[in-house]
Amino acid sequence: MVSKVNEYENGLHHFENACRQNGLSITPQRIAIFKELASSSEHPSAAVIFRKIREYYDNISLDTVNRTLLTFHEIGLAKVVESSGDPKRFDPNLALHHHFRCVKCGKIVDFENAAYDALEIPRAIQKKFVIREKRVHLEGFCDTCRSPDG
Repeated sequence: MVSKVNEYENGLHHFENACRQNGLSITPQRIAIFKELASSSEHPSAAVIFRKIREYYDNISLDTVNRTLLTFHEIGLAKVVESSGDPKRFDPNLALHHHFRCVKCGKIVDFENAAYDALEIPRAIQKKFVIREKRVHLEGFCDTCRSPDG
């Protein structure tokens, strides 16, 4: 089993390599944004990460955080989670997985499912498009929001 310390060090090493390979400076702000994203289990938006980073980098802007997260997506350090018109949400989990999103509270939950992983792409789609990734995105009501008290 990989310890949290090893997992963190591997993530930071991966971050540094990806930045170097893409000609990006490894700045304290980029490191802080990456750490906040990597430590989150909530698929945060740029605004959520901005509020946390602002506590110790008071001169950072929301635009800088948003552009940095989009750059992380472009260089393979994060994924953008589908959000049906809401602000973009970011996912540090690069392993194959799928998402459930509550349409009431916006909570996003990761899940794995071998059958979804193996979904066959229709021939018409294969002929027309270049498929880079398959992910299933489910929407509905989470346990809290579907209850009478939610």
